[in-house]
Amino acid sequence: MEHPKQTQESMAARVMRFDELKHKGIPIMFIDSMLPRHHRMNYAVIGDTAAENPDYSIKRAITEPHRYQIGMCWAPPGCGPAWHTHDYTESFFILTGPFTFYWGNEDDPEKVEGQFVLNEWDMISLPPGMYRSFEYSGDSIGWFYAVLESHEVFEGKDPYWSPQIEEAALRNGYEADAKGKMVHPPDYEAQKARQDAFLREQFRELTGVDLQDYRPPQFVKDK
Repeated sequence: MEHPKQTQESMAARVMRFDELKHKGIPIMFIDSMLPRHHRMNYAVIGDTAAENPDYSIKRAITEPHRYQIGMCWAPPGCGPAWHTHDYTESFFILTGPFTFYWGNEDDPEKVEGQFVLNEWDMISLPPGMYRSFEYSGDSIGWFYAVLESHEVFEGKDPYWSPQIEEAALRNGYEADAKGKMVHPPDYEAQKARQDAFLREQFRELTGVDLQDYRPPQFVKDK
C-alpha cells in the first residue's frame, strides 16, 4: 500500500500543543453547560467530540479526519456532564481526579444503578445506550480525555439527554434541533463571554494560577 510522503509542515498540522489548546476552550459546548453542577470547559482535540455547539469546528486542534474523536475537558468540584447517552462507545481517561461516574439503563437521572470512582491514569469505557453522568469529586480542578468511536455529527440527536435535563436547559435558553445542533439563544455571544470569564475565574481561585499560565503537573522520577 502506498502512502503520501509527509513533510515537516504536514506533520506539524498533526501535533497538539497543550499551551495552544488551553486557549481554545468552548465554555458552552452542550445544552447542559450552563446548568448548575454541569459547568466545564471543553476542548476539541480531534474530530467533533460529540459537540452540539458548532463552535467546535473552528477550534479543533488537529483537523485531519480520523476514525475516532478525542476531546479534553476540565471541571470545577461537583461539576461534569449531565445524565445522557450516545449511540457509540465513549471512553474516559482521567488526568486529574478523582471523578465519580454514575450509570443506569433508564433516562431518569434518579435511577442510578451503579457508580465508580476513578483517579489519575484510570480509564472507563461506557457502552452505547447506557445512561451516564459524572462529576469531578476533588477540591481543585479535574481534567480528563474522552475518546469516542467514529460517528457523524449533526445527523441526529447526540447526546440523548434525559427529559429532565432537556427541560432545564430549555428554561435556561438552550436546546438542540432534530439533527443534534445547538440552537443559540439571541444573547449567546454575551453568555459565552460571561461563562468563559466565570470558568477562568473558577480556575484561578481553585488552582492559584491563571489558565494561561497553567502547566500540567510533572511526575517526579524515583531516584
